[in-house]
Amino acid sequence: MSKFHFVCRKCGHKIDGFKKWFASNQKCTNCNNNSVSTVYSTDKEKIKALISDNATPENLWHYFDFLPLNNKKNIVTDGEGIAPIERWDFLEEFAKQKYGLQLEVYVNRNDKSFATGTFKDKGGAVAASVLKENNVDQYVVASTGNTASAFAHYLAKAKISCSIFVPENALKDSEAHIGTYGQKLFRVKGDYAYAKKVAADYAKKYNILMTGGNLDPLRLEAKKTQVFEMLRIMGKIPDVYIQALSGGTGPFAVEKAFLDFEGTGLLEKMPRFLLSQGNRCAPMAHAWKKAKANNFPEGYEKDYPIYENPEVLIPTIATGNPGMYPLMAPLVRKTGGEIFQIKEELAVDLARLVAYERVIKIGPASAAGLLGFFESLKNGLIKDKETVFVNMGESANRALSFMQQTAYTTQNIGSADECERFDRKKYKEKVWEKFV
Repeated sequence: MSKFHFVCRKCGHKIDGFKKWFASNQKCTNCNNNSVSTVYSTDKEKIKALISDNATPENLWHYFDFLPLNNKKNIVTDGEGIAPIERWDFLEEFAKQKYGLQLEVYVNRNDKSFATGTFKDKGGAVAASVLKENNVDQYVVASTGNTASAFAHYLAKAKISCSIFVPENALKDSEAHIGTYGQKLFRVKGDYAYAKKVAADYAKKYNILMTGGNLDPLRLEAKKTQVFEMLRIMGKIPDVYIQALSGGTGPFAVEKAFLDFEGTGLLEKMPRFLLSQGNRCAPMAHAWKKAKANNFPEGYEKDYPIYENPEVLIPTIATGNPGMYPLMAPLVRKTGGEIFQIKEELAVDLARLVAYERVIKIGPASAAGLLGFFESLKNGLIKDKETVFVNMGESANRALSFMQQTAYTTQNIGSADECERFDRKKYKEKVWEKFV
């Protein structure tokens, strides 16, 4: 007997697990809707043991009872999912000194994920495990880069052929992560929206399953475990949740975790979602600003711009056609949150700051999320005595060209006579100058 089933988010029709879901091409057999909610028969009291102080998880599959897999023998893992959640005191000190706010600031270190150093590894692990359990041997993925790397890695471990479609502006470093695993990369001449269309055409042509996007249970159920980890490590749910926004699986996953915890008494209210988009491709932020200025008129969630072939500095979060906005905007509004833009030009400066203060090399999407923290402070979106959680993106090993840009201390010399005695402290003012 399956420990879970799906319920159509549109008509409420029950679907008995992945075999029927995959057989119907990931659509409701009653209304043809393509989004479902996963419902578990597991006793919710088990959650308390999973997040207790005595719990010693080794990977994502510590939460097996609340993940959509029936048999542990099908687990595909590479140490993903237990990324450190660290308290960053230098951000707290900055908020105190510049804005007079006493905050607790936690950062989810997804860059520490062993497999590919991205926050997509959890989704890749669940996808590979579920596909293996259901004897799926081919799969199609459309991605701006991070999902591509994670799925290529985990599906290769499961011996599943993965055809991956990325827009032409996707980071070149992705190719090495994908191609060296023996998976196929198609770099599409166009933007992400067009890459998704070509991927869908390919999947239809060869009758192959394709990743279902931001509400795909393979990804959503994996990512919701960050809420389990918040409770296990922090002992509470934060007041504020910050991340860079492309499609929005992260916030939707937090919402899904709250449904899993319903009735346990462990959670009270969802955090306020403060979501940042790069200013060179910020359709959700622009739509939100317009809706807010007009006091969120009826139908506001269906009014959003579409940007074709945006020229950006952070391609991993650039989604010009924000198809998830009709669902994302009401969720953000319900929590009292905001969707806003950050300056992509500051990503390198932010990466330098983090490298100096924490000795961590982060990628551009991570920088965009952390820039959301600074932008939120500047615009008064964070209140005194609040707990802030920043869901960071990827490590710099996913974007080596970006990491090279962050270097700033090199001096070319001909002899020791040209070298002044070095003191690292002199760089502190330099790395902070754009933010103070």
